[in-house]
Amino acid sequence: MIAASGPIALRRNIWYLHHVFTPIFLRLIGIRLNIEGLEKIDATQSYIIVGNHRSSLDFIVNAAAFPGVYRYLAKKELIKIPIFGWVVKKMCLIVDRESRMSRARSIVALKQQLAAGWSVFIYPEGSRNKTNDPLGVFHDGAFRIAMQTGKPIVIQTIVNIRDVNDTRSAIDLAPGVVRIVWDGPIETSNMNAENVTVLREQVQQIILKNLTEKP
Repeated sequence: MIAASGPIALRRNIWYLHHVFTPIFLRLIGIRLNIEGLEKIDATQSYIIVGNHRSSLDFIVNAAAFPGVYRYLAKKELIKIPIFGWVVKKMCLIVDRESRMSRARSIVALKQQLAAGWSVFIYPEGSRNKTNDPLGVFHDGAFRIAMQTGKPIVIQTIVNIRDVNDTRSAIDLAPGVVRIVWDGPIETSNMNAENVTVLREQVQQIILKNLTEKP
């Protein structure tokens, strides 16, 4: 039963969703994870986690593949998805992308979570990449927050989500193995606003390499 009250209970409940609910869900639909580079991740460290975003299943895979817990910035539309919406409400910080005030509040909330020792997960593409290109356009937000807070960036690439999920649909699922690759951490404590473009392009190239290079 999930009934959070206070930061300790919240962390416990999110741990339950990451490491009990999501693995069970993936097993039930016949999806297994092949995770590479997990030794690079310290579950006790506070990170900004970034990754590619192509499928409605991504945020379940994201959570199951991370050894610790994190808060996640999610658009309010995800709350409406059956089952997934319940998980989103419990795991995530919700933002209305049509509202400038909501977006500003979400940035403040993310910084507060980082200061409290949480990791946070941000998709640099902003929304799902529905094109035929490996990646969508990257935005600066995650990288600016990393520099402003001095938090290291770790990178999670979901390589082959199309093998198990039609990326145009939330419910068209098939059994299979999803490959996830971790990279980083990239330290940002000595960076400033002038480094945003370089850092963004560095991360983009790492993810692109993982997506296009044969294992």
